Amino acid sequence: MSFTIYPAIDMRGGKCVRLLQGDYDKETVYGDSPFDMAKKFADEGADWIHMVDLDGAKDGKRVNDQYVIQAARELGVSVQIGGGIRTEADILHYLDNGVTRVIIGSIAVSNQEFAIDMIRKYGKAIAVGLDAKNGYVATHGWLETSEVKAVDLGKRFADAGAETFIFTDIATDGMLSGPNVEAVRLLAKETGKSVIASGGVSGLADLAELRKHTSEGVAGAIVGKAIYEGRFTVADALKEVKESC
Repeated sequence: MSFTIYPAIDMRGGKCVRLLQGDYDKETVYGDSPFDMAKKFADEGADWIHMVDLDGAKDGKRVNDQYVIQAARELGVSVQIGGGIRTEADILHYLDNGVTRVIIGSIAVSNQEFAIDMIRKYGKAIAVGLDAKNGYVATHGWLETSEVKAVDLGKRFADAGAETFIFTDIATDGMLSGPNVEAVRLLAKETGKSVIASGGVSGLADLAELRKHTSEGVAGAIVGKAIYEGRFTVADALKEVKESC
């Protein structure tokens, strides 16, 4: 299994932003064009771009989808998108327009039967996003916390055929405090599937640490704030995980 770097572009109001621990009142704007940012990442060698429609996550509908589709069509990279995906029509809207992978998050908690149906229907084109607070899944742009444990939900979806999970520990997101490696490893172990770590990466050493667990199912890392704050570049990250193989 390879280890993939996913530079992240979180979109709100048509701009590139980062939220601190998912708090919509703690926003930093890093760019005026999601597409230009995606192109910059692609030019640095990224094979994948991770995009999140924060408006969509909050409103429960697609809002910033035009930037996602433009990146998928024009940049020659694989794009995965999460946020505001609630229906099969949303999934098809992206897949039919060149997006490689669609992430279902909130709907996977609130309507598990629908999520299972989509996993069975679209296979590897669906990733399940599990965003956790203290081990429990948070939904709707992290504004609500469910009574469902991330590991338990992951196991159910793995049994239904899900191949890829994206695990975010909300406590670490945007904090540059290091990822919750143990939680990522646990989810990979319990599901037996690929898990992409999201949240907390502060430096190249964090990527090297995650990369050590590739054989356990830790398949990649989503990196946002560390890149935007200039701690390292996408090219640096790609070089680090290649050297730590």
